[in-house]
Amino acid sequence: MALFRSILVADDEPSVRHVLTLVLSGLGYEVRAVSDGEEALRELAARGYDVLLCDVRMPRRDGLSVLRQALAEHPGLTVVVMSAYGSREQALEAVGAGAYDYVRKPFKPEEIVFVLRKAEERERLLRENRRLRGVGGDVPVERILGESEPLRVVLRQVERLAPVGTTVLITGESGTGKELVARALHARSPRAAMPFVAVNCGAIPAGLIESELFGHARGAFTDARTARRGLFSEADGGTLFLDEVGELPPPAQVKLLRVLQEGEIRPVGENRAEKVDVRVIAATLRDLGRLVERGEFREDLYYRLNVVNVRVPPLRERTSDIPLLARSFLARFNRELNREPPVRGFSPEAEALMASYTWPGNVRELENAVERAVLLAEGALILPQNLPERLWTAPAPATTQPSPTPTHPPPDANLSLKQAIRELEESYIRAALRRTRGNRTRAAEVLEISHRALLYKIKEYGIDPDAEGERG
Repeated sequence: MALFRSILVADDEPSVRHVLTLVLSGLGYEVRAVSDGEEALRELAARGYDVLLCDVRMPRRDGLSVLRQALAEHPGLTVVVMSAYGSREQALEAVGAGAYDYVRKPFKPEEIVFVLRKAEERERLLRENRRLRGVGGDVPVERILGESEPLRVVLRQVERLAPVGTTVLITGESGTGKELVARALHARSPRAAMPFVAVNCGAIPAGLIESELFGHARGAFTDARTARRGLFSEADGGTLFLDEVGELPPPAQVKLLRVLQEGEIRPVGENRAEKVDVRVIAATLRDLGRLVERGEFREDLYYRLNVVNVRVPPLRERTSDIPLLARSFLARFNRELNREPPVRGFSPEAEALMASYTWPGNVRELENAVERAVLLAEGALILPQNLPERLWTAPAPATTQPSPTPTHPPPDANLSLKQAIRELEESYIRAALRRTRGNRTRAAEVLEISHRALLYKIKEYGIDPDAEGERG
């Protein structure tokens, strides 16, 4: 039984309107056809439709503009865009703005029917998923807090992209919550009951990344005493989140491209390929386009990953969300740190301080600042002195500061860049362990590396986490 009943066709070509009306009416749909974008918006406002079939290029109002307004005013609407040869980029932009799919002109009527059947199956799976979860309406986008317009744009993209299997590239600065967006895409998808597997590509040594992602056969390399499943196999049926995908070495890039193209993996040391059904969501804070220009990232893989881009805004672009986020963190740390009596809130001065700070570390920096404040607060309210010193010593955002003078090593210093990086890395790890009183999990979050990578480096540098924690 069809879930969709009514379809609105918007196209300036009479022949397209005639054929689609004839074919879709014959399948039992209620069809109305209009010739331009303005008329389409008026028709949508006048009566409800399940589906909008919309041409990208139309007179008076282009299809992208119609798409955005239609989805803003009718959130449950399914939109399929139709694009002529040469407007593929516009079609992809439409998918990024919330369209379910696109069909390239000239098309056969059965192509449109096939897309509609897929959209109906998606809707059927979503309804079944909601029923099994025991909720009557939409599944909430867990833990993504905020009411600002930049964040609302992201949430609308999550709503539209979650039900489909499209590869998504999430971009944004460190600490903005890219993994939370990936988890929300998974949680609202038909794959929600299957695994969500996250991996930081930059935290795994280059020599091990292929084994981690694709698995290995027994004897594939030294110490491979048993066969091992890779993360793609663990995520089969679900979602694999590749954080910092720009750090993948070239051989792993080739294998990842094959997975995206063929839907199959080949474990290290194996001669046979294995089929996998995995949705890939990638994230990066680096400019992959620039890496492609420099020859550090495959161009074909870049286009495979960047089908749709979701940009997560930095906290300085959504300052109105700071109070909501801070209160949420306060409630959580009251529970986790067993504050008795609990801290009730922030003083007006502390709130003003948080609102005026630029938060270069974004939401993660705010989270760490609130945790520190809850630990240090002596009364019922968090005061300015409970917040990190950098907040109340930072210059006003509008003040232009001169660039800092770079430091230069003395003439007789050891100029080994590799040694300097090791020393800097070790000092940061020790500082993070002192700040978190030896808590390795929290230290890994502060350093923005995986827990496993931190343990590896602690061993490499011979660091005693407990001793460092006592110094903190």
